[in-house]
Amino acid sequence: MSTSVFAAAAAALFPPLTGHRSPPASRVPVIFRRRIGSKSRLFTSSSPSLPILPAAAMATDGVAPAASDAGSKKKLLIFDSEEELAVSLAKYTAELSEKFAAERGAFTAVLSGGSLIQALRKLTEPPYLNSVDWSKWHVFWVDERVVPKDHEDSNYKLAFDGFLSKLPIPPGQVYAINDALSAEGAADDYETCLKQLVKNGVVAMSAATGFPRFDLQLLGMGPDGHIASLFPGHPLVNEKERWVTYIKDSPKPPPERITFTFPVINSSAYVAMVVTGAGKAAAVQKALSEKQASSDLLPVEMAVLQDGEFTWFTDKEAVSMLQNK
Repeated sequence: MSTSVFAAAAAALFPPLTGHRSPPASRVPVIFRRRIGSKSRLFTSSSPSLPILPAAAMATDGVAPAASDAGSKKKLLIFDSEEELAVSLAKYTAELSEKFAAERGAFTAVLSGGSLIQALRKLTEPPYLNSVDWSKWHVFWVDERVVPKDHEDSNYKLAFDGFLSKLPIPPGQVYAINDALSAEGAADDYETCLKQLVKNGVVAMSAATGFPRFDLQLLGMGPDGHIASLFPGHPLVNEKERWVTYIKDSPKPPPERITFTFPVINSSAYVAMVVTGAGKAAAVQKALSEKQASSDLLPVEMAVLQDGEFTWFTDKEAVSMLQNK
């Protein structure tokens, strides 16, 4: 990070705001439900069986074992309210931040857009505002709209207004896209930046996949089951070589975006999938159903970590169509 080349790249990626303040390897075979206290319910999957862990294993009660020790796992947390979800998500994120800052000297967090930023609000409040070592954070986006940073459609603006502006993360460790470039150019530029950060040791590399291994990706899902800017039936869901790619015909406006590819998402150490509301219940049902048709997968179903832990943070409305809930 001290090299002049990377300093220039970082500066280009984070200009100030003007006028501003792979195929799935395993599935959750069946849904079990267990009430843990009065706040949330936990399901956990470790292929091929789906044992129910005790309350002490919940993310809300402490970070689970390191992904490399536990193997690939899935958990489903169901909260009675969005407020309880936000409290749990903040604790989960803060504990992972502490874990990776101690182990690697850095914590790489990937954000998405939409309602996720609001769900992260508890991190901007005590005790986390003062207890988290924000100097170790490096912030990325799983996807971004190719618009100016002060545009209402910008994921950067959404995150800055609701989250980043309230935290003392060093500006040079927040990696926004270069919005002066075309969609293709912005994707190439972002991938170049990631490769430099891997070289410098800020971002880990997955020995299993050869793709960058982010510590935590905080993701959301659309009602159609899309994640990042990877949409159902779009050719980009099959991209297997690039780290970052671009789309010019997004079915959801704005049309031009850049996005991480599935090999990068699936190389993560931890993923938190934050999904709330009845409007997403059908996609949640398909994603967590026992019956899977490999020829008709939603993008969210293609998010299967190679060696990591995948946790669903949901509310009752989002899981309202599940069997045995």
